[in-house]
Order: sequence, then structure tokens, then C-alpha cells
Amino acid sequence: MGGPLFERHPKGMKGTALGDLCIRHAKVILKEYGALDEDARRITSGQSGRVRVGAVTGPAVGLLMPAIRAVKASAPDVEMTIDVGPSTELVRGLVEGRFDFVIARIPPGYDSRDFRLQPARSEIVSLLVRPEHPLAKHNRIDLSDLSRFEWVVQEIGSPIRQAVEAAFHVKKIATPTRITNSSSLLVVLSLLESTDTIAPQSEEVAKMLAHGPLGTNVVALELADPIMVSPCFIIRNRFGQLPQAAIQLINAVFENL
Repeated sequence: MGGPLFERHPKGMKGTALGDLCIRHAKVILKEYGALDEDARRITSGQSGRVRVGAVTGPAVGLLMPAIRAVKASAPDVEMTIDVGPSTELVRGLVEGRFDFVIARIPPGYDSRDFRLQPARSEIVSLLVRPEHPLAKHNRIDLSDLSRFEWVVQEIGSPIRQAVEAAFHVKKIATPTRITNSSSLLVVLSLLESTDTIAPQSEEVAKMLAHGPLGTNVVALELADPIMVSPCFIIRNRFGQLPQAAIQLINAVFENL
């Protein structure tokens, strides 16, 4: 430091002015090292850090949100980034490094061997209507009773739409022709509010709308035969290492399966 830090006296060592300056700075350095150690342990244990995850709508509501609440309860400092969208966009984002993992389906054009896939649960389709709908209080409704109504359905090629169309085809019933194409919940709720439109949604979303805090006034039709959607997967890159906070979240997702 360019000069003596201590002076020797009969009763011990005494700091010089330069020594006292070094001691003050050393205390700050040691305090910062302690903070670094604490922050590092919080990140490596999953108590803080960042997680970037995407999901299609049904699993986002039924699987991802309960898992996020569980992680936040034990690690409130973890920063979550959540995107909800179609499988094509989510898997593209995973490949581009924008997500740690996604809950989706493998779209055409992707090789499943490039990913780690772990099955999530299958989705059931609920057909939502307003409580005043002519069929709202009927039991075991057949699909043949539904073709005459207006429908608001996700875009062509979406899994829920494919499942609904397949259910009509299996029973050799003509698919509905009076259709509005939209994946927007705002559009769906607006149409359901004042018309006898039928809106297929995942069961998790239907339960959230009918019984959740949003205060929406919708009910699900009771079908004679359930409509099932192809299952989703928890998808992550095969050769990537997840941060500890993401591992904690993915484990919480598995607990909800």
C-alpha cells in the first residue's frame, strides 16, 4: 500500500492512518463477499433467479399456474416470465433459447429426438354457453343437437378445433357451418354474453371462467361423450442445463400431474 499499516507498541499493534483506511475498506469487501456467498447460495438452491416458461392455454391454467404459486410460496424472489401461445410458437421459442421449458405439443417439422419429452396430462374439451342457452340445462347432449347453433372456435389446425371436428366426423355428423374463428377469450366472452354461441375451451379454462374470480357468467354443456385433445408434453432442449429455479418449477409441475 506504499507505507506501514501498523505500528508495533509494547502492548500490541496499532493501526496507522493508512492501516485504518485499509481496515475500513476490508470490512466493506468482506461484507460484500458475504452478500455474494448468500446470493449465490440462493440462486443455486432455487431460492432466486429467473425462469422463462411457455405453455398452451389449458396446461397454463391447470398445471403451470398451481406450480408457480407453489414455487413462489417457498421462493418469492424467483422472477417468472410466462408466455401462453400455440405449440408452434412455443417450440420455436424453446429452440431459439427464449424458454427454459414449455408445455406444448411437438409441431410438424420438428424432430422429437432433439428434445427431452415428459408426458403431461390429456386435455378435455368443454363447450361453454351462456346460462340462458336452450341446451344449458340438458343432460347427455348429443353432438347432433349442436350443429344448428353459432360457434366461436380456435383457428383451423388448432388442437381443440381438430378434436371437435374429429368428434363430429367419428359420429358421421356434419360439422358446424356458422363459425367465428378466434382464439381470443375477450371475443369468446363477448359472444357468449348476448348470443347462443357455443365456445369450445379446455376444461381448465372452462372451470376458471365458470367458477373463478373473473365473475364470468358461463356454463359448460353436459355432453353424452367427452371430447378429448391429444396430450401435451413438458418439453426441454436435450442438451441444455436448466437453472435451479427452473428445475424447482418443473418438479412442481410434475406434482400436479
